Amino acid sequence: MKKYIILIPVFNDWQSVFKLIENIDLQINNETIDIIIVNDASTESFDNNQKKFSKINSVKIINLIKNGGHRKAIATGLKYCQENLEYDYIIPMDGDGEDRPEELKDFFNQVQETQPEVITATRIKRSESFLFKFLYSMHKIFTHLITGKLIKFGNYTCLSKNAVSKLLSDGSVWLSFSGAVTKHFPQFSAIQSIRGERYFGPSKMSILALLLHSFRISTVFRENIFIRVVIVILIFGLLAYYSSAYFLIPSLAGWMFLFFIICLALDDDIKKLNNCLNNIKSLSDIYSR
Repeated sequence: MKKYIILIPVFNDWQSVFKLIENIDLQINNETIDIIIVNDASTESFDNNQKKFSKINSVKIINLIKNGGHRKAIATGLKYCQENLEYDYIIPMDGDGEDRPEELKDFFNQVQETQPEVITATRIKRSESFLFKFLYSMHKIFTHLITGKLIKFGNYTCLSKNAVSKLLSDGSVWLSFSGAVTKHFPQFSAIQSIRGERYFGPSKMSILALLLHSFRISTVFRENIFIRVVIVILIFGLLAYYSSAYFLIPSLAGWMFLFFIICLALDDDIKKLNNCLNNIKSLSDIYSR
């Protein structure tokens, strides 16, 4: 029997998280499931009444001192689990309902059949507005063109113990989770995933956040980016020299883009990752069978 940890980052969205956990409880058959919630320095409290579940083994909360965003909360959770807990697989999962708990069975079935290192949830259908879907498609095209990698998944994955160790071997997971998975595992298994509806409230993913998300993924592969962008800069520089000074505009834009990537790359820091457990304020036990 495999032991799973489901890792859920949360900032204030407590109502959604506990509804998600109730729905996770309905998907369990013979698996041993522990829930770890990474409380990313939430400013709102939650209902402390004792929770009861029929199949979940335990629910614990890691309370962080400083907010760092979902990617750093997940990285901290992975680091904590690696150093303190026993498990066979970890499943990072967004806590708002958009990662559908019904698809956990697909992860469980693949693990039972082939025991892969990594399983990703490939999005085949999304639930957002037409504008956001269009922009998300542009994000995937941009990252593919700039990095040579087509990334069709987010946080919702299933990681073996060995895969977690590989992800924590450098600082790229501190910068971008999906970028780090793609970097360390060029080949992986996948399930088909439909983006679910949020349980409560509007989506917190803004256009600016999507843009930064795209740039962070790209920064994981900055060596590829530098080569491609420098070639483009040189081409437009030559065009500006032999044709028109207007070609200097895209050339200068290329230099600005490289500078921005260098700034983002400061978050690809193994020292910050290794010290992330210092940001844990306390641990809370919510439920245990």
